[in-house]
Amino acid sequence: MHPVPHPPDQHRLAQIAQARLALRSHGALAVDAPLEPWIRRSWQRCLSQGQTPGQRVVFNPVSAPAVAQALEHSRALLAAAQPVIHSLARAMADTRYFAILTDARGVVINVHGPIDRHDPHAALIARVGLDLSEQAVGTTAIGATLVEQQPVWLHRGEHFFDDTSMYSCAGAPLFGPDGQCVGMLDLTGVNVPERRALKHLVTQSARSIENALTLALPHQLLLRLNWPGRVLGEDSDGLVCVDADGHITGTNRAAADMLNLVSLHPSVHCSEVFAVPTDSLFDTARTQRGATELPLWSGLRLQVLVQGSHVGQSNSGVRHTAGHGVPLKDVETALIRKAVEEARGNVMEAARALGISRATVYRKLGKPRHAG
Repeated sequence: MHPVPHPPDQHRLAQIAQARLALRSHGALAVDAPLEPWIRRSWQRCLSQGQTPGQRVVFNPVSAPAVAQALEHSRALLAAAQPVIHSLARAMADTRYFAILTDARGVVINVHGPIDRHDPHAALIARVGLDLSEQAVGTTAIGATLVEQQPVWLHRGEHFFDDTSMYSCAGAPLFGPDGQCVGMLDLTGVNVPERRALKHLVTQSARSIENALTLALPHQLLLRLNWPGRVLGEDSDGLVCVDADGHITGTNRAAADMLNLVSLHPSVHCSEVFAVPTDSLFDTARTQRGATELPLWSGLRLQVLVQGSHVGQSNSGVRHTAGHGVPLKDVETALIRKAVEEARGNVMEAARALGISRATVYRKLGKPRHAG
């Protein structure tokens, strides 16, 4: 027994149905159509391509060589996304939604979750190599996310084509350490109740994937950033990769926002961002002083934990594994475990060195609080 939509949702869906009726009747988008701006823009793009809602949608795969190229080009993304997508399957176990991962062009590179292969609508789209770009299949969360480059939620009639109006989907873009879009993550259901909370889930999941991509980037220093008063060691941290010469080689989006980095091309040096000598960052990593507050040239201050490559690498080859896309959780666990070992089992001392709370150490290592 499925829950009945709340009255506001019923009203919104009725408005969307009315907008679709006007679109089919007049072949144009009504000026006062009650649509979110990004849906309006997507519908308008479909119309400008000469498409109509009632025309048949053909779900075409790209060529076999193009599929192979997409998979090869997306190796780092696939490795970073795999553990996150498996976690999504648990979160959505009772909803009949499943996950689709695409590259930056909208070509499916992975699908996972409770896909009902007996349902032709599910089997049709849950295929590696399928082109689900906006140009190919009209307004969907996948196409709109890649064009708009923002998280979206799309339910049934909000799709442009009638042939896709049985889908409900949430999507979020995925950005690499260089700030460029590398793909998107989509959560899709077929003839399912609306689950708008999935937009929050897919957005958080995208952030975890982006963090894993950043941590996998080769670096001499890794800077963890957050605002003073926040606890370092969470997915909300900014991550900055620095090479041996002090140049910033990659960041996650949180760090790019905190440091106001619009682009890394041309390269940005740490001395252009942090109002401290760059050598002091390397000294901090060598002495493992823990988190400290550093001033920015903008006048703001950030809490920064500086970790050297020797911390990320360790004798067990953690950094080598990270280069192949080890998930954020595993990298963090390895770093924390090594800090505890170096503190001879003293969790409080390890937490202080890492600049995180003792509770975070226990949680990340899965240890009871009385241990250590």
